[in-house]
Amino acid sequence: VRDAGVVVCPRLPKHVQIPVARPSMRINGVFLNGMEERRVASMVTHAQASGSSGYGATGNTYSPPPPQDPAKRAQQLNELLQETLQISIQTGPKGFFRGLQAADAVLSLTREYLTKGTLDPPEVVLRKLFEKLGSTYIKLGQFIASSPSLFPDEYVMEFQKCLDSTDAVPFSQIRSSIEKELQRPITDIFSFIDETPLATASVAQVHAAVLRGSNKEVVIKVLKPGVEDILTTDMAFVYLFSRFLEFIQPDLSRLSLTAIIGDVRASMMEEVDFHKEAQHIQEFSTFLDATGFRSQATCPYVYPQFSSKRVMVMERLKGAALVDYNAIRSITTKDPETVLVSALNTWFASVMGASTFHADVHAGNLMVLPDGRVGFLDFGIVGRISPVTWRAVEMLLQSLATADYETMARALATIGACDEDVSYDAFARDLESFFVELEQINTNVVISNDRLNGGGNATVSAALEVDQTQLNRLFLNLVRIGETHGVRFPREFGLFLKQLLYFDRYTRILAPQLQVLSDERIRTTNLSSQYGRR
Repeated sequence: VRDAGVVVCPRLPKHVQIPVARPSMRINGVFLNGMEERRVASMVTHAQASGSSGYGATGNTYSPPPPQDPAKRAQQLNELLQETLQISIQTGPKGFFRGLQAADAVLSLTREYLTKGTLDPPEVVLRKLFEKLGSTYIKLGQFIASSPSLFPDEYVMEFQKCLDSTDAVPFSQIRSSIEKELQRPITDIFSFIDETPLATASVAQVHAAVLRGSNKEVVIKVLKPGVEDILTTDMAFVYLFSRFLEFIQPDLSRLSLTAIIGDVRASMMEEVDFHKEAQHIQEFSTFLDATGFRSQATCPYVYPQFSSKRVMVMERLKGAALVDYNAIRSITTKDPETVLVSALNTWFASVMGASTFHADVHAGNLMVLPDGRVGFLDFGIVGRISPVTWRAVEMLLQSLATADYETMARALATIGACDEDVSYDAFARDLESFFVELEQINTNVVISNDRLNGGGNATVSAALEVDQTQLNRLFLNLVRIGETHGVRFPREFGLFLKQLLYFDRYTRILAPQLQVLSDERIRTTNLSSQYGRR
């Protein structure tokens, strides 16, 4: 029995540890989310059902589970068919028409490849099909891209390209949706609405507007009509597909496909509930006021009286993207490096001080305002790290500052589920190689920044587009290094780590000489005691 409250079972597959305490499952002090917990529990249950271990006498050769009793299989099939009938009745005509749309998407892609004469690799074909199938599958593709511990490398990398951009919905439909949700004519609320959207994605569309009376500029985020029905119908059929797969091949149940699909569905339904996003924004706003960071950063104010589950009206923030050095110089007197320091301090403190932290700080979601503050936008994706995990993260950040790779290896092993026999020396050597590669890529970005000083923003934009691919590859490489040495990171830590890589990119563009982890202006230690959630 270890101090983390788990038992290491040598007969189970590598990485699996059985919790001996509830209500929260944790591995090496890391609290697992529902998906990870069920995945571990499923593997444990499968191993138990397979006999003593599910492995051969040597402990290395996998033995499939024995055939199940025919009567039990017949009962399972009957239950599956009843569930299929129930879901079919629930989806009704919507399911039929959605099926026709899916068939049309498949035929459209088939015609494209017949015209082209050559077929792309399977992961490319699947990504293109997902984009044609629309909102549900685009979100599913984004989940694949953010879950390297669950999917093969080539699919994780390809789905980084999954475009969350679709044709704009005609404004007449958007107008009807707003009036239906807010139960009044839009002219009673807004004196002006720009019918051309500021942005359009798979599930929502954003329009600029002006409030009647106060003349305050706002943005209206509107859920696209029919998206909820499409998500519900699609996920019902994806769920059934996973159930049939597990029935046909019971061995797949150890991967907990159905549980994973259930968590993906819950995540998607949260994303189309703007009450949830409004809550995340309010929690971040409360954190800014409580900690004094409001002078350094802000977020849009949400107008609750004009918002609902499907419509959200927010204050419109105007400024420059955090990656646009020249634009930052032109709109504020604050030095870009000082602005970046403010963004870093705010975000690091929010990881421990806010209920959730912003887990999607790409360039479009961070804006420098004329007063020099940083605006955090779009709280659709958030994460949460426990205080126990954060102490290991602090050790990781300290080791990064001193290039102490063995301490870094031990910190990462503490954060992830791992074997007892991790070779820290070998792990440290691979980490050192990884960070040498990272520094080389950083140098390339600095060169691009020097070109920017010659004038124009196009060069920086092009460099960033290339750099995004490099960032995704680096993130995937680090995850794989951990897995090679028996360390599997929880998804929440993966979200945190990717944000660090984003900030590393911004540092190389705005302040190449800044040493983030050793600069005394940037607080990365003792945050748990100062800002930790109570």
